[in-house]
Amino acid sequence: MTVPGRRSSTFTRLLRHGFTDPSAAERLLDSDELMPVRNDPVLLEALGATADPDLALLGLVRLLEAQPGPTAHRELLDTLIAAKPLRDRLLGVLGASTALGDHLARHPRDWQALVTYEPRDLHPGVEEFERGLAEAGDPVSLRVAYRRCLLSIAARDVCGTTDVAETAAELADLATATLRAALALARAAAPEDAALCRLAVVAMGKCGGHELNYVSDVDVIFVGEAAAGAPPGLSGTGGGADEDKALRAATRLASHMMRICSETTVEGSIWPVDANLRPEGRNGPLVRTLSSHLAYYQRWAKTWEFQALLKARPVAGDIELGEEYVAALEPLVWKAAERENFVADVQQMRRRVVANIPAAEVDRELKLGPGGLRDVEFAVQLLQLVHGRADAALRSGTTLDALRALAAGGYVGRADAVQLDEAYRFLRSMEHRIQLYRLRRTHLVPEDEADQRRIGRSLGLRVEPVAELNREWRRHAAVVRRLHEKLFYRPLLDAVAQLAPGEARLSPEAARERLVALGYHDPAAALRHLEALASGVTRKAAIQRTLLPVLLGWFADSADPDAGLLNFRKVSDALGKTPWYLRLLRDEGAAAENLARVLSAGRLAPDLLMRAPEAVALLGEGDGGGLTPRGRDHLEQEILAAVRRAENAQQAVTVARGVRRRELFRTAAADIVGSYGTETQPAEADEGALVDRVGAAISDLTAATLAGTLRAVVREGWGDTLPTRFAIIGMGRFGGHELGYGSDADVLFVHEPPEGADEREAADAANRVVSEMRRLLQLPSADPPLLIDADLRPEGKSGPLVRTLKSYQAYYRRWSLVWESQALLRAEPVAGDEELGRRFVELIDPLRYPARGLGEDAVREIRRLKARMESERMPRGADPKLHTKLGPGGLSDVEWTVQLLQLRHGWSEPGLRTTRTRDALAAARAAGLISADDASTLDEAWVLATRVRNAVMLVRGRAGDTFPSDGRELAAVGRYLGYGDGHVGDMLDGYRRSARRARAVVEELFYGA
Repeated sequence: MTVPGRRSSTFTRLLRHGFTDPSAAERLLDSDELMPVRNDPVLLEALGATADPDLALLGLVRLLEAQPGPTAHRELLDTLIAAKPLRDRLLGVLGASTALGDHLARHPRDWQALVTYEPRDLHPGVEEFERGLAEAGDPVSLRVAYRRCLLSIAARDVCGTTDVAETAAELADLATATLRAALALARAAAPEDAALCRLAVVAMGKCGGHELNYVSDVDVIFVGEAAAGAPPGLSGTGGGADEDKALRAATRLASHMMRICSETTVEGSIWPVDANLRPEGRNGPLVRTLSSHLAYYQRWAKTWEFQALLKARPVAGDIELGEEYVAALEPLVWKAAERENFVADVQQMRRRVVANIPAAEVDRELKLGPGGLRDVEFAVQLLQLVHGRADAALRSGTTLDALRALAAGGYVGRADAVQLDEAYRFLRSMEHRIQLYRLRRTHLVPEDEADQRRIGRSLGLRVEPVAELNREWRRHAAVVRRLHEKLFYRPLLDAVAQLAPGEARLSPEAARERLVALGYHDPAAALRHLEALASGVTRKAAIQRTLLPVLLGWFADSADPDAGLLNFRKVSDALGKTPWYLRLLRDEGAAAENLARVLSAGRLAPDLLMRAPEAVALLGEGDGGGLTPRGRDHLEQEILAAVRRAENAQQAVTVARGVRRRELFRTAAADIVGSYGTETQPAEADEGALVDRVGAAISDLTAATLAGTLRAVVREGWGDTLPTRFAIIGMGRFGGHELGYGSDADVLFVHEPPEGADEREAADAANRVVSEMRRLLQLPSADPPLLIDADLRPEGKSGPLVRTLKSYQAYYRRWSLVWESQALLRAEPVAGDEELGRRFVELIDPLRYPARGLGEDAVREIRRLKARMESERMPRGADPKLHTKLGPGGLSDVEWTVQLLQLRHGWSEPGLRTTRTRDALAAARAAGLISADDASTLDEAWVLATRVRNAVMLVRGRAGDTFPSDGRELAAVGRYLGYGDGHVGDMLDGYRRSARRARAVVEELFYGA
């Protein structure tokens, strides 16, 4: 007895075994039908292993209730408990298909079709299914026999005995057997018609391709001829009137056969037989002679009709005539790729299919939607038609077999083929499970959670079936979408398709249209680049012909495909005869995709690369390892070694600048690849980490360059020892490890003469060092200059460029203003005498972290300075809301707010004593000085504004604090930030929203509003 208010142990066990309505299940288990086995653990375990235990249990009770007597009832129960194969098959079907459960309830002895478990039952073919249908003497009994055979297919499917490809093949074989049985019934009903004609049934579509669904139209084409033994005048050359009689007879047989399969009876229908793929569609005759078919395809057929013929397979009636039909039309199929606008026609057809999907269904459309089954099938068929005329191994009507052959022949990358195969199998498995439930023709993923749970469990997703199903579905659909576009829109397929036999050249007319479709604004120029890259018989041209279709797809994924192609040509012209470069291209791995992303993302990275194209090797070093930024120690070691080898300072600094250019390219390339993502690696989700990596890499690189330049200047002018200690202090973004691509190096210079040294001589030496460093780092060359900005020094531009440590001490003690204390928050030694740098930091710490914090007068002064800067320094004509530095919620707002917190609380909170904005903000949050939400708002705004500035520099090749006005440049910035085509407005709205939220926090925390 169960205590009121407490769940029974059975209730708990049912929940544990996956029942969603344990109360109803408990009542069913207590029913008279299951009383003998209700406590048998084997039954409960078996029910729990099904896709829907509740449905399986209900179906079992209904089946037991339908048994004709106690003996049959007991036989079923005994067999169910004793025979595991039957138990798994029967309960598996009942838990996956309410339609087959209904069938078993109407025909309660059909469960015995699942008892036999012999090798020949594991993979039945047409012959076995014909035996299963042999006793059907009318359309109703044919339906019952068909469902009985379908029951065994479904049982093998849900139990995992067959995979999805084998299940689809069995369904096609059952369809073949059914068409033969239906035609036999039609012939038996009209023996005089049967005697007059030869009738071949040629399967098309999924049935022809040996990959049928549970419920699908069975596409066919009928071919008729006068029978050889027909009455005089109906065979040979004896007159068109008699041939017409034979065709009318064949048409009656074909129509009757279609009705037998399609019409609804008390046992429902089997499936519709669809003959609309025939010449002229519904407007054409149902049955044609072979010569009539041939004449139509030679003269009138459209491109899609040849595509449909890929899957033509004789299945019923006069098989010999069907084979003659296939043999006669096969040469026309493989010449279809020579037709004008062939590829464009196929692609347009696919686009029309997608466009016709109702908007409310497109996200649930498993077959026709983007990333659906049809994407795989169209892509494979297109490649078959283009390449199959020269390679007979590609001429399979089965999608997965054809895909395997394409990969084996090198027409599809092996990794791509494996991913497409996996995705196609998963999507077909989903489709099968959806249709199997009610045996209805549908390709829509159900919205009901219970349905999704059943589908997920049937596919082996048992932990969180609904979430796992949707995650796997979306993942596979994304793979299909990406790879389908890569294969389906390969622009050079047009050129390949237009090749005459034995000829190997690009067709400019065909390629131009494809280039426009891919987003090239200047197809004529793009075509010239293609011709230059792919023409000729050299190894270089052959490799580039192989790679270009892939590269062009990646270029098309950027905002400026034209620039990507032009830059690729420049790199290839520079490195085309270099063996390692050709190997890099041949691999077509991450290096090729990285190269495409970098070349089409803007001006900066390609400009850096063009100055020394051998840096392209960085893109191919071990899974992107070549793009990992080098640390400061590594860089400094390389630069100082070069300085030691150099003959003079200018040569040494030239080498140092060359290292800087190479490392800027490495950093930019890594940033672009991380922001865009690749086919194997999604875009970096943590945008803050991207910003930090760029800032740290460029700051380390700048410090190492300054260290090497300082060593070179000192070595040339004074040998090993300068007559004064000398240190460089990084300021601003440099000191904060936050430099961008276009940032100057803000610094202070400090020196200290040794005891007893001539101070004038020491000062002259220090000034000469600074002057020479600045000169060498700005000399015109192929490498970008490094501009040194010392305007944050005491007295600004009016003050001495270099001061002694004592001079700094005297100035700061007597004259220092609050803005200078604020500026010193970012001060950090970056090069030169480490001891002197450490002592400088000790000197300024009391200024930037004042004891007891800032007084109110100082706080008011900082606020006044900030307000003045906002009003006076904003460029004329700029939109303040989109100005990343000075605009509301921009970099200045966030940084001044964080720095005010540091000035006020740095003396008591050690975490605030950092030169890095994001670290200081995190420390303020940890100390409770700012809420987590406000800190997150400021951090997100700062990261976004920094990324916009980096993007502008990458795209335009010159620094900027606001979004570009040029449409293509603006789109490129959006692409870097993760926005797709046509979403520039969303990008600008997103920035304004982020800045607006940050400004609200600044008003409260900085201005005290």
